Amino acid sequence: MKHVYTIATFLLSLVLYSCQSTSDLAYQSTPLSSLYLDEQFLLPSSWKVETEQEIFMLDDAMTEMVEKKLMATNSTQKKARLLLKHIFSQDNIALSYASDANVTARDAFHSKTANCLSLTIMAYALAEKAGLNISFQQVDIPEYWVRNGLYNLLTGHVNLVIHSQPDPKKNIIFGTDAMQIDFDPFVVKQSFPKRVIEKNTVLAMFYNNKGGQSLVVGDYSLAYQYLKAATQADQLFSPAWGNLAVLYKLTNNMDIAEQTYRHAISLNANNLTALANLAILLRSQGQYVEADTIESKLHLKRSKNPYYQAVLADEAAYRKDYVQALIHYKKALRLDNSIHELYFGLAKVYYQVGNIASAKKMMRKAIKLNKTKSTEYQYIAKLNFLNAEQVN
Repeated sequence: MKHVYTIATFLLSLVLYSCQSTSDLAYQSTPLSSLYLDEQFLLPSSWKVETEQEIFMLDDAMTEMVEKKLMATNSTQKKARLLLKHIFSQDNIALSYASDANVTARDAFHSKTANCLSLTIMAYALAEKAGLNISFQQVDIPEYWVRNGLYNLLTGHVNLVIHSQPDPKKNIIFGTDAMQIDFDPFVVKQSFPKRVIEKNTVLAMFYNNKGGQSLVVGDYSLAYQYLKAATQADQLFSPAWGNLAVLYKLTNNMDIAEQTYRHAISLNANNLTALANLAILLRSQGQYVEADTIESKLHLKRSKNPYYQAVLADEAAYRKDYVQALIHYKKALRLDNSIHELYFGLAKVYYQVGNIASAKKMMRKAIKLNKTKSTEYQYIAKLNFLNAEQVN
């Protein structure tokens, strides 16, 4: 379950999700006020983005759950385990995952559906109410894209770290006495770099997700309001500036789109999606030398990433170039043959070219490697469909 998005532009790419560093591609002194187009993206004055209080707020039912279920023990670890038990237990919240459910903590609790970011926000709010010393962590996973129509959505990841309460009888000689809560079993098994982030950055991620979702469905005024809110919640959150630039490009505001891409890159020189989108914009304007330079750097950075090969395969499949799609998927598998999504992608391509036997073989491999129940059900349903196709 990945959680946040950036829109990237292979066709057009979003980060629905950075190290502060500089770049020779960036305008360092851009006044932030010059990067907004308020008059072009108007909504009724009565409309407001959700406030931080609304996003993290607990209602009476949530408070009651904390008091009844979590306050019976003073142990940090027991409270954390009880919290997880009650989030997923069929007798309690029984929450399920949906990638587009970017909702407040209260809505996640009562609708019983949330994406990974909203699930993490809800868990944070409940844990904080239970008196746990809790922080958000950003996990630096490799670039990972999900296709949504014309868009590639680059996903990031956040989890929680719970710090044990100080114990005067206990000395910690090395490291920290902390435990993590992570809702993605894949991330848990990996040793990706992590860093604690502030609550305002998570708020920016929430707004950025809402803005990215609105952009994908073509509601540009709503997308603007959320993306602007993201850049104001955390002015250093590079992905939101990159997504705002995508919005400007889509609405033919090319000059400010370029400025905004460059600002996003000035905040994070490793925002590869903003770099890729800037290269596409520059090439469309005939600035081939700079575009070539950027694309050469990007190729070196991404060539060893199996997910990059997968997104190239998706692009080829979208163009109905199935031969090229197979080449990229097979290259991705040579880089990492343990990723279930790659086998699922291959199955789809084999189905398109009428090779049902190979499609079934790839689906069986995807099912074997996948560790998520909701995805398993989807894969089994698709394998059953292929079995029925072959019979017919």
